Amino acid sequence: MLAKGLVGRGHEVTIFAHPDSATAGRLVGWPGSTSGSKMHTALNAATLSGHVLTGRFDLVHSSSRVAYLTPFLPMSIPKLMTYHRHISRRSVRLGHRLSRGTLWFSAISRHLMRGVADIGTWRLTSNGVPLETYDFRSNPGPDAPLVFLGRVEKVKGPHLAIAIARQARVPLVIAGNVSREHRSFFDAEIRPHVDSRWVTYVGPVDDIAKNTLLGSARALLMPILWEEPFGMVMVEAMACGTPVIGFARGAVPEIVEHGKTGFIGETVDDLVVAVDRLQAISRATCRARTERLFSDRGMVDAYERVYLEMLDPTLSDGRA
Repeated sequence: MLAKGLVGRGHEVTIFAHPDSATAGRLVGWPGSTSGSKMHTALNAATLSGHVLTGRFDLVHSSSRVAYLTPFLPMSIPKLMTYHRHISRRSVRLGHRLSRGTLWFSAISRHLMRGVADIGTWRLTSNGVPLETYDFRSNPGPDAPLVFLGRVEKVKGPHLAIAIARQARVPLVIAGNVSREHRSFFDAEIRPHVDSRWVTYVGPVDDIAKNTLLGSARALLMPILWEEPFGMVMVEAMACGTPVIGFARGAVPEIVEHGKTGFIGETVDDLVVAVDRLQAISRATCRARTERLFSDRGMVDAYERVYLEMLDPTLSDGRA
């Protein structure tokens, strides 16, 4: 999506990825796997550095591993490392030192930056969703259910979503895959409650079904029990106009504006109360927040601003 947006704006983009990838711009396939083995890491790093050393690139943007950048870290070419999950302070410190400050860092949420933002230069570059994929729905109707969408495992909180929906006396639809390692949790905590009236399980959904499911929901429930790095499903829901009700963990407080695009709480009881307050939420406001901050265009805008700032340090305002 980022490559497509950049190419559409006239930038020349080269993507280093799996050889079978479908992408805008020029594709260079990795010769080795990305499993993390030392041999394949060295092979892929050599491929990348060979192109960087002989090509005419303005900057290098990595969303994979700092190790791939090692051969040319000391070079003056601007480099951006984007993190989508847990960040190793040791890796950031090493990359910053070896690059002599020419490696910048970005993360998809401020939550991810905690504990590392004091090292080097950081920028926030949130994820985005393609707005044309999600239809805004101003009114799903009085019988609209609550929805849980995500991996059906304990840390995602589907069992708590059931408790919230039952206490609020609102039907719940659960969608998402059940992996083999979490089958026992599903059989013990989810399946016994599925009755096709108050609790329905529909399994995994594709983009078309997801659009329909989220658009027809009263609210998306996010009672997560872990520190979610971003939570794309919240943005997808708000793109449909659907508010989000979730625990104040991970990036949830960054994505959801409490009282405007949903509600954030600390306990199951907090979230039950929030269900009764949904009439105070404007679904148009939910959509507008996604358009402004978390759309495909907004994401490309964010990265383009960072690129331009890296290429012209006089544009820097010192923000993190």
